[in-house]
Amino acid sequence: MTPYALTVDAGIGDLRVADHLLHTLAGELALPEDVFGCTHLVRGDRPRVVLSFTPPSEPLPHTARERLTALGYEVSPGVPDAAGRAVLYPGVAALTGTLTVADVLARSAIDRVTVLGAPGEPDPGTRLVTWDHVRPQWQAGELVLPAMPAVGGTLVPFEVPAPTPCCADH
Repeated sequence: MTPYALTVDAGIGDLRVADHLLHTLAGELALPEDVFGCTHLVRGDRPRVVLSFTPPSEPLPHTARERLTALGYEVSPGVPDAAGRAVLYPGVAALTGTLTVADVLARSAIDRVTVLGAPGEPDPGTRLVTWDHVRPQWQAGELVLPAMPAVGGTLVPFEVPAPTPCCADH
């Protein structure tokens, strides 16, 4: 991550709403496709999800901060933590359908894929069913996609696009 990041606090409490706002703001601000747009969970007295935008090599235009502030968002420099969940990142648009782990790594900014409960990294030829919803996380400066085993020897991203709420059947 670079020192050019901005954090946007919109008082959001839901990841899906935060994802949608990240896409909306990136479009309204005409941010380049190589920007990283992440969500960060903030705990404490006022738990919420904040957003961060980080371009890879140069600052966002000063007008971006001004526009975000004018829209009523609390904007601050930097990122709130080093463990953001990436929603926008270079190559995310190419991660659709079923791809091999090698394709995921070659087509996007994702540095590694890990499999929950498995030592090491998966074979590069292992197929990953993306569900068109690939949300890697920053871990020790690397963008890492947590995955889990699925039917037929495939993998799926750990985060599902439409999770079932806890106790949904009650």
